[in-house]
Amino acid sequence: MRVVIAADTFPPQRTSGAVQIRDLASEFAAQGHEPTVIVPSSGLDVSWEIECVSGVQVIRCRTPDIKDIGYVRRTINELRLPYVLLRALRQSKLSTARWQGVVWYAPSIFLGPIVRTLRRESGCRSYLILRDIFPEWAVDMGLMGRGLPYQFFKWIERNQYSVADTIGVQTPANLQYLSAWARQPGRRLEVLQNWLSEAQNTGCRIVLAQTKLAGRKIFVYAGNMGVAQGMDVVLDLAARMQSRKDVGFIFVGRGKDAARLAATAALLGLDNVVFHDEIEPVEVPGLLAQCHVGIVSLDTRHKTHSVPGKFLTYLQAGLPVLARINPGNDLEALINDERVGRVCTGGGSATLQRLAEELIADPAELQAMRDHGRALSRRLFSSPAAVRQIVAALLPAEEPAVHRQGAG
Repeated sequence: MRVVIAADTFPPQRTSGAVQIRDLASEFAAQGHEPTVIVPSSGLDVSWEIECVSGVQVIRCRTPDIKDIGYVRRTINELRLPYVLLRALRQSKLSTARWQGVVWYAPSIFLGPIVRTLRRESGCRSYLILRDIFPEWAVDMGLMGRGLPYQFFKWIERNQYSVADTIGVQTPANLQYLSAWARQPGRRLEVLQNWLSEAQNTGCRIVLAQTKLAGRKIFVYAGNMGVAQGMDVVLDLAARMQSRKDVGFIFVGRGKDAARLAATAALLGLDNVVFHDEIEPVEVPGLLAQCHVGIVSLDTRHKTHSVPGKFLTYLQAGLPVLARINPGNDLEALINDERVGRVCTGGGSATLQRLAEELIADPAELQAMRDHGRALSRRLFSSPAAVRQIVAALLPAEEPAVHRQGAG
């Protein structure tokens, strides 16, 4: 199957989305399909370039910046994004290419127009991988009211849903949000679990044995540190556990709150905390191999639900999870039922401290959680399963299924 995958991120970017698109496209190729990834690149000197990455054809298109800029400028540039991508595609040697399936990844919510065009010209089906329900989560976080900006983003959101034949959400709890969309004839709504391909430990520039955390049991947070994560309570946890000289915390990543959190840790004189800028995805297994527990943090004001990419990374590395997430999130039952860590929905740093100390109190239980996590990763969050599920949805079907549980 000739498949085009549209996304706003791809390596060498270091985001979890970039890693997911890389793994998905590589698995399409491994299963005998012909994937092409179309992705923006603000640093190009030419309007487009095509390269082959691990058997995947990638067309990078010169576009305005859409990352790490102000909200207004970013919105304008993202609104232009699908048209700039389409123009670059028209100028490339792929201008006459026709596809048997169109797949795209949200975020961003702005790719609907290019999907509509490619789908219409090729007469094929489309699949939206929905990992981010925006603007709803921004309202939940208090970043946006329900005025004109919200209505504008809702219009963009509805536009992207309108060009999807199938939408894959990441948890069962998100099915209800799109139930009205799914009632229209020919539409299919399902759970598509997140995925992560196997990664080898090739080392990491961070060597904890050479830091002030040497010899301690390490709690690691690896990922974005912004408003959606609610990281202050995790730093409070580190402060509460400062007296324990056998425990340390490392925070690796970037985000709006990263510098502020690091400055707060320094102001408090926390000698059990290390901050480090984001590292290359290939280094993450080497980092996690030095750690004992992985931290997941989601602001408890969220009303939509997600399975963060870092959770999959921890499972694959065999790290038990300490999670503080929003009430009603399907992740709570998953962590408890699969016995891969400790989780709370709400509560403050005192609750987290109790759970953290429970996690590291019993070495035998910690090892059992490691084994459970690796097994869960292989069973539920595999790239091969995700590709098979997407391909099945892209094939013409007599009776499209609605609210179908994702394959494992």
